Amino acid sequence: MPNEAYVQLLCPDCTKHWEESPTDLPAPDENFDCPDCAATYRTSEFMRTERDLENLKRLQS
Repeated sequence: MPNEAYVQLLCPDCTKHWEESPTDLPAPDENFDCPDCAATYRTSEFMRTERDLENLKRLQS
């Protein structure tokens, strides 16, 4: 059974920190809403690190 990958997210507004599977997220350039404060930004802006963004792009392709 393969291990599922996760990326770390951080809301720019409320600073909520959580993890999601890249397959459960919109594309990096699409809008995404924080589950806590409902702030809307591009998915890429929620990525905690550049590495998380790279993994999101790689695992969604």
